Amino acid sequence: MRYLTLLASLMCVALSVSAAKADRRVAFVVGNGSYKNVAQLPNPPIDAKAMASTLRNVGFEVIEGSNLSRDQMTEKLLDFGRKAQGSDIALFYYAGHGIAVSGTNYLLPVDADIKSEMDVKLGAAINIDLTLEQTMGDAKVKLVFLDACRDNPFAAKIKSNSATRSVNVQSGLAEMKSGEGTLIAFATGPGQTALDGQEGNNSPFTRALIDNITKPGIEIQQAMTSVRAQVNEETRKGQLPWGHTNLTGSVYLNQAPTTQVANAAPTASGIVPAASGSSDGVELEYWRSVKESNKPEELNAYLSAYPNGQFKALALARLAAIKSGPSTATRTLNAGVDPATFTDEATQLTEDQIGLDKTQRRDVQRRLTGLGFDTKQTGVFSDETRTVLKRWQAARGYPSSGYLNKHQHKALISEVQAAPPTASDTSQKGARRAAAPAGSSAPAPAPQRSNPGDAAGAAFVGGVVGGMMGGMFRR
Repeated sequence: MRYLTLLASLMCVALSVSAAKADRRVAFVVGNGSYKNVAQLPNPPIDAKAMASTLRNVGFEVIEGSNLSRDQMTEKLLDFGRKAQGSDIALFYYAGHGIAVSGTNYLLPVDADIKSEMDVKLGAAINIDLTLEQTMGDAKVKLVFLDACRDNPFAAKIKSNSATRSVNVQSGLAEMKSGEGTLIAFATGPGQTALDGQEGNNSPFTRALIDNITKPGIEIQQAMTSVRAQVNEETRKGQLPWGHTNLTGSVYLNQAPTTQVANAAPTASGIVPAASGSSDGVELEYWRSVKESNKPEELNAYLSAYPNGQFKALALARLAAIKSGPSTATRTLNAGVDPATFTDEATQLTEDQIGLDKTQRRDVQRRLTGLGFDTKQTGVFSDETRTVLKRWQAARGYPSSGYLNKHQHKALISEVQAAPPTASDTSQKGARRAAAPAGSSAPAPAPQRSNPGDAAGAAFVGGVVGGMMGGMFRR
């Protein structure tokens, strides 16, 4: 039996790899860090190796290199250009030093020794525009990722040797426009510099790319929204990736069956034509991924992708709510709640510290249902309950983890009284009443409360407001 299970697993893997390679995908991945004439960068070779592995896992043929000289880069580019001809997806990734001179961007081989603008333009550096045009020109989809906006190490030399006329040397890369079927993504905005990251680790931009672009069922533009948000948060708003796109359809590097557009089977390349109908399944998945976000850039990305989408009004309302802060109803609902509720993130550990038994977990589920966050009242916190908890937390402005801490648990039980008891609870109450001594005028013993905080139940108005808000965030 064990061998049959192993065989089945191997067959599944084989089928998965076969499906990923049904289209022709070619990638150029290079990281230059060991520069001979300027300060070295420790991380680009590490970045390139990680990116190459990520792309191979989703069916790319990768032309890979690290610490390449001018001649070595030319050789790799020629190989890439030959293999990328007529490909379904051609991807270009570079990490290392890049410079912008007079509005044109160049990549720097490790043996570059640039003293003037003439050195740049006569071959010491590699012209990005020309390179992309020659190597990826006829690919159906062209994806370009440039983690190359570090400080220009040759800026001072170029300027000092251009005394006879003005020369524009930027600290970062210059803005680039994408042609049809192309997405270009920079590690940071035009003229800005990007971080290389801690030595021995990936840069913030490359790490975010690896984390997001090959997630199952995630469209590439949606993935780039997540990349921007991740880098912005990780660098504490010190770096915001920038890009330009002219893609004419939805592109998936790792397509999942659930993301197929209704009535339109995806092509072998994982490229789904843009749908015009309001029943677009991709739009629905996109909206589900951002509808509870507190980040305006993610909601704006949805509006950019679907300017007349079926969820446009909801997205605008969500943006307005974020801009104006918590509503009066929310502030009233949260009045008297410990401020730590809004800052302390809950984890499995903090929830374990509460010591909820099965009855108390069921009580939590009843209260969530009473607030409009429907969930099964099983007494077990399943994935469904965790998702509902996240929605409740997002609606109240708490960190959305899907777990509870003492502050949040207290806030929940004081927000609204538990939902009415179930039929089984009523029958148990009747049984206790029947068990009371005949003729006794004393009432039957009251059942023990499942939570010591029930006495702090909020007024009816709090429950109604909570239910209204919960309904707004219901999936």
